[in-house]
Amino acid sequence: MKKHHNHIPAGHSYTILKQLCNLIPGHLVASLAKEHGVDAQSRTFTPWSHVVSLIFAQVTHAIGLNDVCDALRMNAGALSSVRGATAPSRNNLSHANRVRDCGMAEALYWKVMAHLMNQTPGFAKGKVRRGYLRRFHKVIHALDSTTIQLVANCMDWAKHRRRKAAAKCHLRLNLQTFLPQCAIIDTAKFHDSRKARGLCAALQEGEIVVFDKAYLDFDHLFELTRRGLWWVCRAKDNLQYRVVQSLNTTAHPRILRDEIIELAVPASENAYPQRLRRVVALVEVNGKDVEMVFLTNHMEWSAWTVAELYRCRWDIEVFFKEIKQTLQLADFLGYSANAVRWQTWMGLLVHLLLRYLAFIHGWAHSFTRLFTVVRAVLWRRWCLHALIDSYGTANPPGRFCATPEQAYLPGFA
Repeated sequence: MKKHHNHIPAGHSYTILKQLCNLIPGHLVASLAKEHGVDAQSRTFTPWSHVVSLIFAQVTHAIGLNDVCDALRMNAGALSSVRGATAPSRNNLSHANRVRDCGMAEALYWKVMAHLMNQTPGFAKGKVRRGYLRRFHKVIHALDSTTIQLVANCMDWAKHRRRKAAAKCHLRLNLQTFLPQCAIIDTAKFHDSRKARGLCAALQEGEIVVFDKAYLDFDHLFELTRRGLWWVCRAKDNLQYRVVQSLNTTAHPRILRDEIIELAVPASENAYPQRLRRVVALVEVNGKDVEMVFLTNHMEWSAWTVAELYRCRWDIEVFFKEIKQTLQLADFLGYSANAVRWQTWMGLLVHLLLRYLAFIHGWAHSFTRLFTVVRAVLWRRWCLHALIDSYGTANPPGRFCATPEQAYLPGFA
């Protein structure tokens, strides 16, 4: 019988909020604030206090400026222990979200990710979530976007229809580590295919990228092919083509057709003058078999490999589901584009920190449960690591990089 741990975790001299914020290197926020000119705009409300306030807003699902400011003011003593953070006034927090460069929040996210990967190398390596794809030694990326609904009458900058406003987060996810590699936050009025070049700019030769038909752009696909990248995507229903050759690369019963094709429309043929691979497979969607058509520039994979590669793209949907179920991306603390970007990037940062804690503790439950556990005890002076371990999961794997100073600690073995 599985043993349940109901005891209170060990006490700690720091609050859970401070322990969470301590995962961010102490010098990082100040140096980024100087780099982005944010320190010059900060007289009474420091960049660090701004970051802590937005982390708190995400973890507690704050629904407004007063919600954040009042809660932090009532816990000002505990808040000051978080590297001297101070509670903002409503005007200070609103002004900071509106005028401080949101590029600082984006840079902070990527810097913290690099720090955590360096501190715990296993976090960078991750694991292949689909056993079938273990044979791929190159990185596999998935491209997709998620829509963040906004209030049309307050956010004119984000209007994309007469009565609708929305922002979009375009993301490139590493399917091995389940960590983002590139993210673009913009209004929803731009089609996904217009963001594909920016998402794929840093890809290296030999890597694999998988995306939905919303990102289908033959000019861009040919650019990826010339750069030595392999790609798999869904074909549009109105694709016109000529079959050049039929292939037989697998006996899998769910593969219906495997063909080498040429594009038949002159404009498409000019954009992509080479031959393509077209695979038709039966894919199970919500318990029913659906016929799907895939395109790829790789001529030697088995047709089932092509279908499996696309199936793994679902992991990016899981990622979006995680952040939408847990982060505060429904009620925004400001109406400007800058404020929305600040809140979105800080939400992604909170997701990263909790994912890191889940990794080092071998968290076996859902990500949503980890989020709710941390949220419930944010001002408690409990040991965060003991709290996570008390849920019957494994202890941290002990893969931190050693430092020379450790050699001089008493009892170090």
